[in-house]
Amino acid sequence: MNHASTLSNLFRGLFDSAAASVISVEHFLLCMGVSLIVGLILALGYMVRTRYTKSFVVTLALLPAVVCVVIMMVNGNIGAGVAVAGTFSLVRFRSVPGTAKEIAMIFLAMGAGLISGMGYLAFSVLFALIMCGVTLLYNRLDLGMKKNSAKYKTLHITIPEDLDYSGVFDDLLSAHASSWELVRVKTTNMGSLFRLTYNLTLRNPATEKQLIDELRCRNGNLEITVSKQETAMTEL
Repeated sequence: MNHASTLSNLFRGLFDSAAASVISVEHFLLCMGVSLIVGLILALGYMVRTRYTKSFVVTLALLPAVVCVVIMMVNGNIGAGVAVAGTFSLVRFRSVPGTAKEIAMIFLAMGAGLISGMGYLAFSVLFALIMCGVTLLYNRLDLGMKKNSAKYKTLHITIPEDLDYSGVFDDLLSAHASSWELVRVKTTNMGSLFRLTYNLTLRNPATEKQLIDELRCRNGNLEITVSKQETAMTEL
């Protein structure tokens, strides 16, 4: 018995029948290697002009190989395929909610791994290169970015508890903003202070300091924060 047959027998499944097609070790390693390369391409593409964490980048690089192996193991087995599909549908990321871009990259990685697992290695690489190129192009073009985004601000104002916050700053806001909305009211400092949060659109971003100075006179010189307009992380 030669070494090749011994190696093949070593990696045979316990429940494989004589008629069942068995994945060779060479094909398994080839698909795994291509999947890891594809994952690295997707991870490097995601890191361009994007804020990222090490854990997410590593996960993105490994995910195609994981999906590839799963697809290879269930290839041709309808029952196992349905079970794996149900398992994937139950997977939930229980850490910090991901952004729409992170979710899209996770699906891209899974798609690339699925293509590799079906044996179409060249298509997997081509798919990863095309999607990374399109992603970089959309980022370069700032697709979906609001025009004049410097006008859109989130304003946090701290006021004493005895000050009625209903419309107390409307006259000041109307002088500097074309639109505004009170989106949140929160008590702080054991209920002795209120923290108001406004989303507003400035008429002229250059008057931001003037608006802050006028608000300080109205709120008793308590804390005021102006930042880039906040968006919900879970919105798509």
